Amino acid sequence: MSDFLTEARERGFLHQITDEAALSARLSAGPVTAYVRFDCTADSLHVGHLLSIMLLRLFQKHGHRPIVLVGGGTTKVGDPSGKDEARQLLSEEQIEANKAGIRRSFASFLDFSEGRALMLDNAEWLDRLGYIAFLRDVGRHFSVNRMLTMDSVRLRLEREAPLSFLEFNYMLLQSYDFLELHRRHGCVLQMGGSDQWGNIVMGADLIRRVEGQEAFGLTTPLLTTASGAKMGKTAAGAVWLNPDRLSPFEYWQFWRNAEDADVGRFLALFTDLPMAEIARLSALRGAEVNEAKKVLATEATALLHGREAAEAAALAARRTFEQRERADTLPAITHALPASVLDLAVAAGLAASKGEARRLIAQHGLRLNDRVVEDVAAIVTPADLEQGAAKLSAGRKRHVLVRPA
Repeated sequence: MSDFLTEARERGFLHQITDEAALSARLSAGPVTAYVRFDCTADSLHVGHLLSIMLLRLFQKHGHRPIVLVGGGTTKVGDPSGKDEARQLLSEEQIEANKAGIRRSFASFLDFSEGRALMLDNAEWLDRLGYIAFLRDVGRHFSVNRMLTMDSVRLRLEREAPLSFLEFNYMLLQSYDFLELHRRHGCVLQMGGSDQWGNIVMGADLIRRVEGQEAFGLTTPLLTTASGAKMGKTAAGAVWLNPDRLSPFEYWQFWRNAEDADVGRFLALFTDLPMAEIARLSALRGAEVNEAKKVLATEATALLHGREAAEAAALAARRTFEQRERADTLPAITHALPASVLDLAVAAGLAASKGEARRLIAQHGLRLNDRVVEDVAAIVTPADLEQGAAKLSAGRKRHVLVRPA
């Protein structure tokens, strides 16, 4: 197996590959170009995107060339994968602003000097498509029967959720991206999350049909925490990568609060530490596992924000913890986790009812670990604990610590 696939498997990145033996041979023969697409749905990427970013980083480490494809064109359509309803369509101005924010998220992860990595925008070719010509040249290679079996379409139809004709075209456009990158840059591999498998397979198939050449697909596993929560989501909202959306200190705290069972896996996926050191840290038990969590937090933060910011965040966290130890006078409750933030607000006495808790959230008056809770359906999980407790606040003066039962 190629060095890249060997390390990717060892670290836990691999889920599906279209033809592993052939791809391994291609990777072993010399540098290969691969891409991952990121649509412009927000002005920053978040931790949910980090698995694909780290995979591109590992790909480059092994001498290959990654392409970051910013979806300036596909964002105008909206990816139906994993969604029960259509995404809200964004204006051209919103997409441009989001595009600029997303580009900043990659600066610390990849080396773009001298063409070692590329950042491209699919609006460059999708905005210029003539619809009739596209249907004749590309659309004829797609079987509607087969498209209906793909998860992005099938699951929506099975749940009797509407699927617009606009969204139905998304698979063709994503496949066309792969074809264009193959023609322009010799790209032979598309990588992405497991929910993109159908779209990736169709793109590789389009290259075989149109160009008569081999192309490959590779997906990463769906990543959840040990407690089953979606990776990168907390009760206080998404864990953003850009510092104007989330400070380095808050980012450090997110990793520091990882569940014990996740530490080894996260060290392998989200740091550059060698596997031997990760094995040593993963073997720590009891109170010692907190040392592994601090290493995870510092290494992950250093990759994104730089070593100096990571060390400053670690120092600030240590001082905060020492202050809490000296003056931990806040009232506390114990409650089984995960639990809804509404239930916890009532149990903590911060709201008399769920209705009052909802009103608090609507008025931005409820905070979890000093971050405003924005979603009334938010769930507090063990990942939200800081030093063994979550701090729930109503207004400026009412605070309660929630400890797991």
